[in-house]
Amino acid sequence: MNKKELIETLVELEYEAFDKTRNVGGRAACQNDWPTFNIMRSSQYMTWTEEMLECYIRDFKEANAQGWNLITEKYARMMESTVPEEFEQLKDRLPVLSDWQKKVIEQIVEIQVKWMEEFSEEHPNISSRARLIHTSEDQPYDTSYETYLRGELGTYSEETLAKYAEFIVKLSQEKKNLAEMIMKNTIELYGYSSFDEIKELEWM
Repeated sequence: MNKKELIETLVELEYEAFDKTRNVGGRAACQNDWPTFNIMRSSQYMTWTEEMLECYIRDFKEANAQGWNLITEKYARMMESTVPEEFEQLKDRLPVLSDWQKKVIEQIVEIQVKWMEEFSEEHPNISSRARLIHTSEDQPYDTSYETYLRGELGTYSEETLAKYAEFIVKLSQEKKNLAEMIMKNTIELYGYSSFDEIKELEWM
């Protein structure tokens, strides 16, 4: 498969898992919004290499074969910050992360949160419509960028996480901002040509 096909495959695998995820308060409206889901997830994966995409697709297929839902796991991991009491009741059912995974995840989170802070300062008109940035700002039904990212990275296999970490280091060395890259892809998929054009864009 070429990169476009890999992205389509991964987003479809994610949406299938997302569609099956059960929420405490019932089915979320965004679970019925494929167009928005497709744009938001595709804009992220457009920045990835084909090797990274292939690796995470394998993670999903292996999880599916075992009857495990990676999206349910992602949201469960977020609950450690958003609803810690409920997280205590289910944490033993989640795959255990190695010390190496925990360390690498926190190193990645530190870099990406900084990128998001920089993007927010430069483009407040866009960031005001996005998630809050910091875990310290979490509410039971309002998950921050930092917490969401940490939850997602926790679903990566060690192989996928290693490739993602290399990707983040490379971008950092090249002085690139992944948050800006993803947001640029997002607005282009919505039909905008620049950040300045955005006025009433709805965010997931």
